[in-house]
Amino acid sequence: MKDDRLLEMRVYQAVVATGAFTAAAHSLGVSQPFVSQTIQRLEKRLGVKLMHRTTRGHRLTPDGERFLDVARRVLDAVEAAESDWQISDAQVDGLLRVSVPIAFGLDRITSVIPGFLERHPKLSLEMRLTDDSERLIDDQIDVAIRMGTLSDSSLMHRRLCGLQRIVVATPALVARHGLPTRPADLAAFPCLAWDGGRAHLNRWRFIEDGKDVIFQAESRFRSNQGMSLYQMCLVGMGAMRAAEHLARPAIADGRLVQLLPDHTALDDTAIYAVFLPDRHMVPRIRSFIDFMVDTFRSPDWEATGPSS
Repeated sequence: MKDDRLLEMRVYQAVVATGAFTAAAHSLGVSQPFVSQTIQRLEKRLGVKLMHRTTRGHRLTPDGERFLDVARRVLDAVEAAESDWQISDAQVDGLLRVSVPIAFGLDRITSVIPGFLERHPKLSLEMRLTDDSERLIDDQIDVAIRMGTLSDSSLMHRRLCGLQRIVVATPALVARHGLPTRPADLAAFPCLAWDGGRAHLNRWRFIEDGKDVIFQAESRFRSNQGMSLYQMCLVGMGAMRAAEHLARPAIADGRLVQLLPDHTALDDTAIYAVFLPDRHMVPRIRSFIDFMVDTFRSPDWEATGPSS
């Protein structure tokens, strides 16, 4: 008995992912009529309409949304079931979608991706750089790199490394405004601040006389994007509370200096790889997460040591 149910699921998933029958056919290496006929057979067998098709694309029906979720789970389960028979890195294949914060992605992730892809020649990777916390299911993300405190308890995660933020400024800015000696001195110092969903990071935490002290950073320049704040910091527009992966190398080569190092509060946060609970055994996902864990096991920015 011929059973094409898995094939139908793969074709349907490809149509949804690519947005068009022709694009799905190209990605699968089949003809456009084959894709169209497969979707028609699938809808006939299920007895429901999965998508409304127009000249401009398609829109999933409620039944189509439900079936897409089922198809993803079934196909991922098949990949997971076969993962124990993966005998070489070359057999890890498919398309991997990764979401990464902009600054960390540009500074640390992009440079290591070639090594990962070289290890897995049959794998393709799409990296989305964004400071927004994307929804893994809705945005079809396999792995997201998250920084800070995790808020979504429905996701699984693996810790990559610790995350410490420190306040830094250029030597020229310090020469103009003087070196702050206590957190309150920052009120007279130009600062840079986040906007939008990351505005909570404008609460800079310090330790003074053994107690927590919060300085609320205000700024003439605000941004919802970390790399833009860092670039403004480097040109002397203000002090910034920056992640160490950016700050430590710039301190080491003299572009920045750390402010109030004796008052720095240790952050109980980290950088994580997060993923859906039912997908951690999918070979392409597992291989990427393992690679990230190995890459950041001993972060090179920690080797620069504390600022002077």
